[in-house]
Amino acid sequence: MNNENVKKDGLMKHGYVVELNDKIEGCFVLEEMDNEMYWLKQLYITKNEAAKLPVLLESILVLAKEQHAKKVYVHSHQPVVDIILDALQFHPQKGKLFVDKHTNQEGNWWSYQVS
Repeated sequence: MNNENVKKDGLMKHGYVVELNDKIEGCFVLEEMDNEMYWLKQLYITKNEAAKLPVLLESILVLAKEQHAKKVYVHSHQPVVDIILDALQFHPQKGKLFVDKHTNQEGNWWSYQVS
């Protein structure tokens, strides 16, 4: 309700909420695209809990591994998120891959090879 950019339909089908101290502080969608490739979409965390974003991303990768993901793609719209993704060993994407289907969006695409 507090973020009009979060699409409710996707969140209800493939989404997760982030609850801290009995309060919803964020949400994300981890959607399987094909061939065990996942797209981390609609990642949102409140400003009060933004410092926990690296821990949240690591937790999402653990969840992806439990779902037998081979690769996770993320589309970043913010330079700070780019820095965090780089620190977590995500790799910038350029070229003809999955992300080319969505090149009209501004920002940077990243991928993480799940082990």
